[in-house]
Amino acid sequence: MPALPFPGFLRVSAGQRRWLARYHGWLLGALWLLVQLLLLWKHGGPRSVTDSRRYLLYAQQIAEQWYFEHDHNLRYVGYPVYCSLWLKSGAGLWGIVLGQMVVAGLAAWAFYRALLQLTGRRLVAAGATALLLLWPDTQNLNAYILTESLFTSGILLCFWALTFVSGRWGITRLLVLALATALLRPNGFLIPMALAGAAGWQLWPRLTPRQRGVVVVAVAAVMPLLWMVLNKLLLTFTLIETYLRGEIIYLYPGWTVQPRQPLQLPPADLGPVLRLAYFILHNPAYFAQLALLKAFALFSGLKPYYSRVHIVAAVVVLYPCYWLAWRGSRAAAFPGIVRCFLVALIGLQALVVMLTIEDWDVRFLVPMLPAIFALAALGMAAWLPGCLGGPPRAALPETLPEARPAL
Repeated sequence: MPALPFPGFLRVSAGQRRWLARYHGWLLGALWLLVQLLLLWKHGGPRSVTDSRRYLLYAQQIAEQWYFEHDHNLRYVGYPVYCSLWLKSGAGLWGIVLGQMVVAGLAAWAFYRALLQLTGRRLVAAGATALLLLWPDTQNLNAYILTESLFTSGILLCFWALTFVSGRWGITRLLVLALATALLRPNGFLIPMALAGAAGWQLWPRLTPRQRGVVVVAVAAVMPLLWMVLNKLLLTFTLIETYLRGEIIYLYPGWTVQPRQPLQLPPADLGPVLRLAYFILHNPAYFAQLALLKAFALFSGLKPYYSRVHIVAAVVVLYPCYWLAWRGSRAAAFPGIVRCFLVALIGLQALVVMLTIEDWDVRFLVPMLPAIFALAALGMAAWLPGCLGGPPRAALPETLPEARPAL
């Protein structure tokens, strides 16, 4: 990928590079601490919202009776288990939120270490980590009793574990982190799916015809289980009803779509997956319009009730990150399995939103931002060879290097 001209006024002098190389770790640590203190001050301590109450009730049931629900809340089981540990210890809401902040700090450190390993550039790794800490949406949810804080941190830790994967211990660590993250939210299954897709994309060309046949048979054998799980996940979500209302953003009447012709509805006796497939196949134009508008609402940052400052910040910060992330996804100098994992996470999360509905806030975008920022950092490193101090790092092999001591 050819390098583009680099504005001279943004160049970093040798003295500045030495100073940043020496003190950037302390600066990032101080930045993390300052942001968390500001969040606690802003919200007046732990923040509870509507969804928080059911998580806390579920956590209390686990802490006191070791009781696990079997319906909708089962999809969030990982988070109530986490909350129950703090309730059991007596730390309450403060323990939950402070724990989330500490995990977010560890995840930010892991993010930095992964990017440094991939790019070999401290300034790129530190800059992306500073953006992760400073962008309000990525840290704000640390103060809330919601799943998104731990879910976002889990994605960051999976990215780090994949970057440093080596040997059985590295693979085991990656799988444990992926499973723990997957249990936090209904869409957590995207993490193992993205990992499986990235691994398959990398390994498939190296397999013999016989090995490929074994893989195909294994996938076919697992499909009935996946079908059952997907039906279970969709059982309590009223997707068809949201389609009939034409909603783009959940419970927001300002953006809706009205069908131009009568909709064909699925039979009531079909399972959730078949109902969804029936609606899409029989109303393709209407569904495509809904899906594209949901994707726009997800990525654009232009929701009508956002403040002008929020909208301008999204355009100025996120849009360039999207462009750099696109370049980073195509940068062959970095391991294909890592790039594929990050792209798959973004694509799968966007697909889930397009099939379901966009949230009125940023809760569905926030878990994708670590993947976007990571790819943007790779794009930046590929875009600026020689401009950030020293020659560009040599292309990394497709098989990832040995892990350094970490965590």
